[in-house]
Amino acid sequence: MIFVTTEGINGKELEVLGMARGSSVQCRHIGKDIGASFKTLVGGEMVAYKEMMDDARDIATSRMLEEAANMGADAVVAVRFTTSAITQGAAEVLAYGTAVRFK
Repeated sequence: MIFVTTEGINGKELEVLGMARGSSVQCRHIGKDIGASFKTLVGGEMVAYKEMMDDARDIATSRMLEEAANMGADAVVAVRFTTSAITQGAAEVLAYGTAVRFK
């Protein structure tokens, strides 16, 4: 399935089906959380959190595309991502966009 951040797809006439969304809440176990807290002392990329957010984004995207497919969509346009801290060491990623069918 096609998914894009643009409002449309060049050369395609679209029928809007509605909003498709998917989310994931991820957290790191205490060992990685403690390791990440030490990283704040010396600086640099917090790899454990980057991996956590990458995983959460992939899961949220898959769930959004699954919801769009269940609506009969050929594509999702105007895709956006948003994040929110749930607690320290845990975050939600939400992927959403407009499910469309090609005319």
